[in-house]
Amino acid sequence: MVNSTERFSSRVDNYVRYRPSYPAAAIELLQRRCGLNRRAVVADLGSGTGILARLLLPCAAQVLAVEPNEPMRAAAEAALAGHSSFVSVAGTAEATTLAAGSVDLVVAGQAFHWFKVAPARAEALRIARSGAHGALLWNEHPVSGSPFLADYARLLREHASEYDAVVGSRVDEAAMREYLGGSMECASFPNQQSFDYEGLVGRCMSSSYAPESGHPQHEPLLAGLARIFVAHQSGGRVLFPYVTLVYFAQLRGSP
Repeated sequence: MVNSTERFSSRVDNYVRYRPSYPAAAIELLQRRCGLNRRAVVADLGSGTGILARLLLPCAAQVLAVEPNEPMRAAAEAALAGHSSFVSVAGTAEATTLAAGSVDLVVAGQAFHWFKVAPARAEALRIARSGAHGALLWNEHPVSGSPFLADYARLLREHASEYDAVVGSRVDEAAMREYLGGSMECASFPNQQSFDYEGLVGRCMSSSYAPESGHPQHEPLLAGLARIFVAHQSGGRVLFPYVTLVYFAQLRGSP
């Protein structure tokens, strides 16, 4: 696989336009259970193009968006620079560059599977204040799925050699419990996107495992997307259902 800090460099435009956001209920959970409030400093690790940071900014005193990939970081800076509480940081989950004991909430949206768990936990504990919480958010397809999603996954398994490896590494509860600690809890919320054909292609190509232009599997993948779009569209659109999972725990006990 391409280095995890570089693999999205050519996909930024599609990522910005077609990746899902997170439902309001997930942010409300962070407010109720994880100390997200207007006085809180939040570290958003692997913040990418700022999808999660955008939702956190109205709720926090400061959002420190830590992202190692320069093109993705630049996209977030362009989108969120008008927010005085947004701070863009060139760093990683294992080496954030943030000050010790400076953060009230450590979050990651769709990025945890790229972390090295033990050093990332050590870094999270280093930057966390007493009473700080951690939360990991994922947009995953529901177990029940749909006929469209079944065909979509089958197509990616046929044409994207990394699909199973990347998807299989995502919601690893043992790794998340190691990172967050033994008191980890999980909540889930419905979420969805709706795409025309152009949007379906863009959503697919925003994924790190999708073969890009010039790859021998790129054109066959596009042909397959056209087929399943025609087979499953209604009113010129297909529905992408998700379940948003939020894993959370207190990282450091209160004094």
